[in-house]
Amino acid sequence: MWYNFSCVVINKLLILMMSERYKMAISYNGLWKLLIDKNMYKKDLASELNISSATMAKMGKGESVSMEVLQKICNYLDCNIGDIVSFEKKNKEESNK
Repeated sequence: MWYNFSCVVINKLLILMMSERYKMAISYNGLWKLLIDKNMYKKDLASELNISSATMAKMGKGESVSMEVLQKICNYLDCNIGDIVSFEKKNKEESNK
């Protein structure tokens, strides 16, 4: 029950952080660094966890993906969500795009 509640809260936070008001961007740099440390390619992770290429492309562009996908990745890599995802402030040039 607590897990379901926390997933809903995190999803709402993701949406809020991506809103125009907060000018935040999602970064998966932590995930990419973890993959390098583990000698893995993105395609290996996608194949192992049955993650679609479209979802991997979204992550490559810094777009949001479902909490279910992030949970699969965290379970597989034995890490926390903060190890793979972070929020970064957009600079003014990026915000105006």
